[in-house]
Formats: sequence, structure tokens, C-alpha cells
Amino acid sequence: MTPNINNYNTDELEAPAWLNDQFFKDVLVHHHNDPNVKVIEFNTSPATAKGDHYASVMFRTKVDYSLQNKTLSKSLIIKTMPEIEGHKKEFLGDSHIFPTEIAMYTEILPKFEEILSEAGDKITFCARCIYHSLEPRQVMIFEDLVLQNYEVIRKRPASLDEIKTALGKLAKWQAVSFKLLKDKSGLFDKLQYDLTTLPNFLEQDILKSGFSTFLEALDSVESLKKYRKYFEPIKDVMIERWTNIIREYRENRQEDAYYVLCHGDFHVKNMMFRGTDCMLLDFQMSYVGSITNDVLYAVYMLFNPEDRRDNYDELIYHYFTTFANTLEKIGYQGKKPSLVEFRKQLFDRKYSEIFLMSTFLPIFNHMRNGQDPAEFMENTEKCRELYHSKEYLDDLKHLLPRMLHLGYFEQLQ
Repeated sequence: MTPNINNYNTDELEAPAWLNDQFFKDVLVHHHNDPNVKVIEFNTSPATAKGDHYASVMFRTKVDYSLQNKTLSKSLIIKTMPEIEGHKKEFLGDSHIFPTEIAMYTEILPKFEEILSEAGDKITFCARCIYHSLEPRQVMIFEDLVLQNYEVIRKRPASLDEIKTALGKLAKWQAVSFKLLKDKSGLFDKLQYDLTTLPNFLEQDILKSGFSTFLEALDSVESLKKYRKYFEPIKDVMIERWTNIIREYRENRQEDAYYVLCHGDFHVKNMMFRGTDCMLLDFQMSYVGSITNDVLYAVYMLFNPEDRRDNYDELIYHYFTTFANTLEKIGYQGKKPSLVEFRKQLFDRKYSEIFLMSTFLPIFNHMRNGQDPAEFMENTEKCRELYHSKEYLDDLKHLLPRMLHLGYFEQLQ
């Protein structure tokens, strides 16, 4: 049966010409460290569904090949940069996302897994990268997690147990990074970039107009109009305040803040689940920053509205206790982080939470429902419609009273 092309991103419907016999031979020779690989045949198709990602192009290739008189087969996930002219290529062309992700897969995460294994935790954070290159083109190749029965959550919210699993893995990785930043911070020297450093990212219409559109949405609902007065004073500085928080470790380090290696894009489409386990994906935006950054991002990009309303405190506690327990397990000798201080740091970075709620949340709701990110990245009017969805407005009816009651709106300026 021919697949429905509407289910896939348009730039992944046709593989580039360089994905040919010679390319796969080179990959498999590298993987097996044997020059005698012979490619028999291969079949390439889109690797992901529409709405799963934006900052790359991905294909799945099943390769049949021979080696040492044996016929073998391997399913590969190929990740590369966009080649079709347009917004996506312009947006990503001069970025540092591939060097960052290569460092994560080949240096950082293997080191984390080694440290945790020595402490008795045989954890695996991600798929195995079997090949990578920056020249003549930027490409990474991974083993196919689908064959190991992992799957991306689509068109449904993550369950409470799935969220806890993802937060638990994040907490363990961040505990290791917290310790290493005290001991061997040079390990992270290559990770000097983040979402805000993408070329022209901060000039994108969806960011520049997002907060004003959010204010318009408040005016459209009688019970939400009263909150506009709290946000009006910060409408011209919202992006700057959020950017300062993301770049804090590099540009304005605070003495008592907890800093870790952040994933940088910790949402439900950047993980795959198999029962009670999950694998993390897409480390293109990873950077060192406040411990609060990924957690707040998860509140809006991983939690569903019911979890934000009913399970927020439980999930924050689950993350932090896993983080603290892991620090103890790996032999951290410094001052022990406290839950009280962690929650204070969450509050102190409230501008980040306000930004995520007002600018990223309506967009992610659209992506989570299987829509192509390009539909709003390149169309301001379609983006505006997302702010008036019933799902988003109903969420605000819970989120804004909570922020009021917690004191978020005091001294906003």
C-alpha cells in the first residue's frame, strides 16, 4: 500500500541523490571496520511523521548487504540538513546544531552512561550513533529504535508514568553534569550554543508577535481579560528576559544557582517509549544552563493540561528527588542541592515560564496534534489562530490563576 504523503513532511518525501549505494557502503565499512562490505539493495522512506520535528530532515533506510559470505540487513535512521530552498534551509543553514549533536552522541552522553554504570545504574540515554560527518555534508546515522519496539507518542498525551520516566532520565543525566561542571567543566566547552543562538531565531515572526497575540487572546475571553494588566508592562522585554535566562551560565552566572547540561528541546516528540523505559532524541540545542530550564520546558512541552493542573508538584518532586539521589549515588561531595532552593530558582526564573506559556505552548499544541511546524513558522495568520483554540484558552484559565496565587505577577517589569 502506498503511504499517504500527507502524513509526512514534504522535504522528506524524496531522498537526496547522494543517499546512494556508495554512501551506504561507506557507512557500513565504517561501522564494521571492514572494506569488504557490498551493498545489495536499499530502500529509503521518511523516518518521522509530520509534526515530529523541524530542525532537520530524516529518512529511514533498510539496507541489505553482504559481508564475509553472509547476507545482512540493517535499518538506519539518517539525519541531515534541509536541501530544499526555503525558510527551513535559511533558518538552519548557518547553525551549529550538528556539531553540538555529534558531541552529545559521541562524547558527552557515553561519558554520562559510563559514570552511572560505575555507580551501578546500567542506563542508556539514546540510540547508538554509528556514523557522523560534517563534510561534504552534515549527516548523522543511528540504529533504528523502532526495531527495538520504541515508539513516539502521537495524537495523545503522555501518561503520568511516561512523564515520570522521561523526567527521571533527564534528572540522572543532569545530576552527572552537575557534578562534572564542578570537576571537569571543560568537557562541555563545545556546547556554546542554544535555541536562542540559531541564526535569526529571535527575529522570527512567531516570536516577535507571539506575546502581542497572547494579549489579544486574553481580551477575547471575559474571565481572562483581567490578567492583561499584569503582562502589559513586560510585552516589549519578554523575549530579552527569556533569552537572558537561557544564556545565564555563559553571560551572567549566578553564584548560588544550580547549573546542568540542558537538553534544550525537551518535549514529548523528542523521546521514544517502550513500556516503562524511554530513549531521548534530538540533542541539537543542548547547552549548559539553569537546572530550571528543561524542567519548565517540560511543564509546557511534555506535561498535558491535566498534569499541569493536578500533578505539577508531584512531578517536580519526582524530578528533584531523582536528581538528588543520583548525585549521592555517583559520589558528589559538594553542598547538597535542596528542594526549597530548587523551587525558589524556578520562581526566580518566572519570565521563562511566562514566555513558554505565552509563546511556545499554543504552537506546541499544534505540533502535538500532528501538524507540520512549517504551517505556522511561515504563516503568522495561521499562528494567530492557535491562540484562540479552545484547548489553549482552557489551559490559560488554570495557569493564570495559579501564577497569580503564587505571586508571579508581583513586580513584573
